[in-house]
Amino acid sequence: MAEEIKITKKSPRRGDDGYKVVSVRMKEEMIQQLDLLSAETNRSRNELINLLLEAAIPIVKVED
Repeated sequence: MAEEIKITKKSPRRGDDGYKVVSVRMKEEMIQQLDLLSAETNRSRNELINLLLEAAIPIVKVED
């Protein structure tokens, strides 16, 4: 299993972050978990998804 991923709380901010928009289908349970984490960390779903993907992609190992 992967190591623990830690995310710090931060103050809310608005504005363009320079990212491209993508659409992803997710299970309701995953959205609920993201919403809880979002409320706890004062981060948007979008920001959390980006942080989690940035942490996860380097530890992915593709198997044949």
